[in-house]
Amino acid sequence: MKKIIVPIDFSKHSEFALKTAALLAKKHSAKVYALHMLDMQEISLTESESNQQEKALFYLKLAEKKFKDFLKKEYLENTPIVPIIKHFKVFSEVNAVAEEVNADLIIMGSHGVSGLKEFFVGSNTEKVVRYSNIPVLVIKNEMINTDFSDVIIATDFSEESIPAFKKLLNTLDFLNAQKHLLYVNLPNEKFKTTSEMEKMAIDFLMEAEGNVDRLINVNYVCEKSIEKGILSFSNLIGADLISVITHGKKGLSHIFSGSIAEDLTNHSSLPIITLKI
Repeated sequence: MKKIIVPIDFSKHSEFALKTAALLAKKHSAKVYALHMLDMQEISLTESESNQQEKALFYLKLAEKKFKDFLKKEYLENTPIVPIIKHFKVFSEVNAVAEEVNADLIIMGSHGVSGLKEFFVGSNTEKVVRYSNIPVLVIKNEMINTDFSDVIIATDFSEESIPAFKKLLNTLDFLNAQKHLLYVNLPNEKFKTTSEMEKMAIDFLMEAEGNVDRLINVNYVCEKSIEKGILSFSNLIGADLISVITHGKKGLSHIFSGSIAEDLTNHSSLPIITLKI
């Protein structure tokens, strides 16, 4: 891990993410790219072009000063920081910046959302998770250290998730942690018997890694929802990180089908790392 992107909105949660990035950067000799996206909606399209340019320049200079002050943190000393300011708040642009600098990880702070706001709007973190082609680590609270010891890898053992699963394993390699593979069995038409789940796990591991060495770390739980299954298992083993492969749904498919990764991002107090298929 050599390059980490942290979107900054000057909130305490983005500072949680920045501090986590600094901890990881120092441990792995990585560089941190602090990204701030300006919200230029206050500039009226009915104004003249010269007025729009003047306002844009004013907000840009204001953001640069605020950004510079925000990055004056004691915990950032001796950490290579590259500040980046974009003129528009377009969440797909976080992924574009990640691809441009060849980043390994995006770290975001999130306080989660609930109720109607969650259903209709979602959070900024959700939007980044949906668009990102690299792993996104979501931080909910201030991290004192990044010594993760027990990591859950939630999987549905599907063939289409194998490339993302392998990439996620590579991302997690920097952690000296026990990796617990988890399949949540649901009480509906997707219900599987024990022998069916075991066959799925064996076929999946053979296709993904050419062996079944990880079979000893595969776990099965029965719950009414995948989110509840992951959260109950994380409490059972005392996990300190949850990793999930997401389909990165957008538009109507997201509103009607939802996303397990985004639900977890909203409702879990643990850090969550996601990777889109």
